[in-house]
Amino acid sequence: MTEATNNEAQAASARTVTGRVVSNKMDKTISVLVSRVVKHPVYGKYLRRSTKVLAHDEENACREGDVVSIAECRPYSKRKAWRLVGIVERAEAQ
Repeated sequence: MTEATNNEAQAASARTVTGRVVSNKMDKTISVLVSRVVKHPVYGKYLRRSTKVLAHDEENACREGDVVSIAECRPYSKRKAWRLVGIVERAEAQ
């Protein structure tokens, strides 16, 4: 496999999720809140669960409140192993 084909295959297999930016105070890094809904194993009620992850934002393009798409990637640092794929929805300007 060539390097370009390998990168495309890796990008296609990377897990992609959507979340809301809760912090952009770091340089080239955003904090994203990813929410999901899970069913309780006994009672069957649906519960909201959320996870905060750090994602790499090369151009510092995101603002707080933006809805973004992020994908898993190689680790950039100790806690940062996601990268920004795109901005799905911009937050209202204040």
